Amino acid sequence: MADPSALLPTEQGERLAVGFVQCLRDAGLTVPIHATLTFAEALELVGVETRNRVYWAGRATLVRRPEDVEIFDRAFNAFWFQRRPGLLHTEDDRQGLTLAVDDDDAASDEDEAPAPEDDDGEEMPTLRFSRTEVLTDKDFAQCDDDELDELGRLMTTLRFSTETRPSRRRVSASKGDRADLRRTVRSAMRHGGEPVHRHWTTTAERPRRMVFLLDVSGSMEAYARGLIRFCHAAVVARGRVEAFTFGTRLTRVTRQLTSRDPDIALSAAAAEMPDWAGGTRLGEVVQRFNDEWGIRGMARGSIVVVLSDGWDRGEAALLGEQMERLHRVTHRLVWVNPLKATPGYAPLAAGMAAALPHVDDFVEGHTFNSLADLADRLVTPPR
Repeated sequence: MADPSALLPTEQGERLAVGFVQCLRDAGLTVPIHATLTFAEALELVGVETRNRVYWAGRATLVRRPEDVEIFDRAFNAFWFQRRPGLLHTEDDRQGLTLAVDDDDAASDEDEAPAPEDDDGEEMPTLRFSRTEVLTDKDFAQCDDDELDELGRLMTTLRFSTETRPSRRRVSASKGDRADLRRTVRSAMRHGGEPVHRHWTTTAERPRRMVFLLDVSGSMEAYARGLIRFCHAAVVARGRVEAFTFGTRLTRVTRQLTSRDPDIALSAAAAEMPDWAGGTRLGEVVQRFNDEWGIRGMARGSIVVVLSDGWDRGEAALLGEQMERLHRVTHRLVWVNPLKATPGYAPLAAGMAAALPHVDDFVEGHTFNSLADLADRLVTPPR
């Protein structure tokens, strides 16, 4: 890389950010929109006068895999130092871009600001994006309280209806598998005793119970704030949903989360969780759930969703044994790990490694969009 002490020419930070990201994409690197935003904010903080600061601002915000560093270095040299002009547009045909953030999802034509112009008076294309789109793809660990509240409101729009299971009850049907003798006889009495119309019944369907087990230990504190809102949205959206939190102990918070007011529900649930941000004993709490709730009936034929990073201070063998026991009675056992989205992640933690063989679905859950995908999985199971 070139000498970090040299200075760069001063240009508009946002324009530089968009131009450099376009250069990275031309070189074959995948850069999402939220990373472009973060890089633009980093440039505003570090400036563009020192090459070393610009380089590490880009490395920290735009590179997600170790194998992409080489591509980043080549594109960085080409864009900032003009060592390989082939990766860049020429000065004559390069278009200027500005990065603009919309506070609302939509704006009226009357309120729309005029498009910016370049030095020659020509209109420049403007890249616009919705604030909601950026927020729904933002990691829960990076969200402040106001953003989490906004995401909680968005979660109320998720669809939580799940698979159904056969019920012991039978209902009338035009084409069923069993004759409805009572209705058939009553109909025959109205036609002189002749069974002109035959009536049928079929097995009724009822939604499967859904059970959430949320890890609120210290290692999950940054994500538990968002995931508890997801559990609350599921409880108020449909019936037959149970919610538990666990750290060093297991706490049932279903009743506390039934209030449709999120502030009241979360405050009531927080008052019942003495082990918030404490230690984790996954094996012991899963064993208690199995003994007191799950095996007795709550987990039988249900969809059980464990939301945890898998870090455990207890015995991994006990967790594996209890997860196997739980898996035998559930319809589906889903594990949601916010760390799964981390580049290069592998389930090497003892607890996660012990539980994984007994899990039907292993998914990420670090953003609103990932939880929306989870809600879809709960409606339609993967083939």
